[in-house]
Amino acid sequence: MVLFHTTKMNKCDDYNTPKYAWEDIAHLIPQKVIWEAFYGSGESGNYLTELGFEVIHKPVDFFENDLGEIIVSNPPFSKSHEVLKRLKDLGKPFIIILPVAKITTQYFQELFSKEEIQLIIPKKRIHFLKLVNGVVPEGWKNQCSFDCYYYCWKIGLERDITFLQQNLTTLHS
Repeated sequence: MVLFHTTKMNKCDDYNTPKYAWEDIAHLIPQKVIWEAFYGSGESGNYLTELGFEVIHKPVDFFENDLGEIIVSNPPFSKSHEVLKRLKDLGKPFIIILPVAKITTQYFQELFSKEEIQLIIPKKRIHFLKLVNGVVPEGWKNQCSFDCYYYCWKIGLERDITFLQQNLTTLHS
């Protein structure tokens, strides 16, 4: 069972965002009504709500709905092209988590080469929670083998590239 609530997602796309990934950027998310557009386990919307945001997070199809004032989400990576096209068509500000390599794809460059894309670079690799049929698979180690950035559009960050700072005491421990 894919929990993204759309017929357009793959079973392998069921990776959920850990709470710390939203905590790390909470100070950069505008205070607007957020649509956490990819339901997953439902926890991501709860995390954003706990951080003080007004969040619309319900199991609806991203490709058939238009909710909120800003989209803050971790979309299914296998459908990045379709998701990015839809985001651009919606014209809303967004902050989405995608693999670093997406920025070099032809479709990304065709969609956003004339747009002001901003990046937030996490302080550490984001380790997503894998679900298969709604449960964590046995033996899952919760380790991601690639880096992701927060891709931002129409957010108005102070800098085009924002590096999140690591706590120096944890770096030397």
